Amino acid sequence: MNSLTNKLSDIQEQLKEYREILLANLVMIGEIPAPSFKEEDKIEFLLNRFKEAGISENSIDDCGNGIGVLSGSDGERSILINAHADTVFSSKVDHTMQVSADSITGPGVADNSLGLAVLATLPYLLKELDIELKSDLILLGGVRSLGRGDLEGIRFFLDNNEFDISEAICIEGVELGRLSYTSIGMLRGEITCRVPETYDWSRFGDASAILTLNEVINKINDIRLPKRPRTSVVMGSISGGSSFNTIAKEATLGFEVRSESEEVVDEVGRTIEDIAKEVSSKTGDDVELDIFARRKPGGIPYAHPLNRCCREIMGSLDIEPRLAPSTSELAALIDKNIPALTLGITKGSHIHKMNESISIDPIYKGLTQLIGTLIAIDGGQCD
Repeated sequence: MNSLTNKLSDIQEQLKEYREILLANLVMIGEIPAPSFKEEDKIEFLLNRFKEAGISENSIDDCGNGIGVLSGSDGERSILINAHADTVFSSKVDHTMQVSADSITGPGVADNSLGLAVLATLPYLLKELDIELKSDLILLGGVRSLGRGDLEGIRFFLDNNEFDISEAICIEGVELGRLSYTSIGMLRGEITCRVPETYDWSRFGDASAILTLNEVINKINDIRLPKRPRTSVVMGSISGGSSFNTIAKEATLGFEVRSESEEVVDEVGRTIEDIAKEVSSKTGDDVELDIFARRKPGGIPYAHPLNRCCREIMGSLDIEPRLAPSTSELAALIDKNIPALTLGITKGSHIHKMNESISIDPIYKGLTQLIGTLIAIDGGQCD
């Protein structure tokens, strides 16, 4: 590890020579819309980059994932590098990327066009840096990750691939310093309140789907959550109604239950189901609960060699590790008992807004930590 960490500063300086190709890939990838379930254009671009890098073993699987395999010198182990291709933005949104001297701004640039651009550029960078791995390197552009996608892409890949994956790294555009090695329990869903078509609209102001949803929210807020294990209910989005002077016929709440305990997640989920039924019976409105994503808690220990090596690499680059659990692709890898981490590449702001932005200069440090961790895994230091 001392020999490796001593080389990292040189690698970081060398990476600056390849600024143009990385940023070109990022801009082109970022300007391709890829909402969940509609990532095919981005995946096609990724595969073209793999082919240009000389990766002959590349394909798109039956779920739509883009896969490239960079063969190692002995191929005795396989390392997976994953980045999800989908973003939270609709295809109707203007995806033009704005490039300045020190930043790039545009919808989805941080989550996760930068992650996918790193995946597309990595084979070229390894070749230019004269880094030859002993292990096979599997590069996965995953689809259907976010929202209702529920990690379908990576789950499909893990269920159907023929590789014996020893370790995995998930790449996210932000935030540099992110080090996720565990997954928390999670339940994600929507509650939709609808005023029945048979409602007597002559009863002035007596009903509104928004008022019904407000009652649901108040009851969820009244749920007593334990401090240990740590548990929270995140009410992330509300939509409903059409104008100031029209009674809202429909309103929807998007929420997540998060906990270190799978049992607590299930218990809170059942309580929310009871709340939906109770409010529906009291108001006469239709209150529909739709649960479309779940995660199990788990992960590798803090003292695991993969975790320890990564922290040492980050320390040598003056990156302060930000330890936080994840509900991203890491959860699918944990379910398969594959030692895995999620790493961020650079600093960003305005995440999931139209003016989402990333800083360019920290990218080199983020790339260096990724390549350093990859070399450490390949060399057996993380076993």
